[in-house]
Amino acid sequence: MFATMPAQEIKRRGMSALNADLKEGPVYVISGNKPKYVVLFAEDFKRMRHEAFVDKCREAEAEIRAGNCKRGTADDLMADIMDGIDDEG
Repeated sequence: MFATMPAQEIKRRGMSALNADLKEGPVYVISGNKPKYVVLFAEDFKRMRHEAFVDKCREAEAEIRAGNCKRGTADDLMADIMDGIDDEG
């Protein structure tokens, strides 16, 4: 479970109000009785982005191994895109 903190508390105490909770993980900032923002350390965000990138690369590699891709040049790709647009119009 993530920690929560009202936006008014951050407004009153400043960002330092989040420090203790951030040590445990991301903090949801509540505004209008709803979670509106998520605050996390920059390093945690960087790690999450890297993990997402690695996951997408693994998915792409699996698709290639399964033969679910078409090889060609950028010109081939553009021709396929234009053909698809022509077919729709």
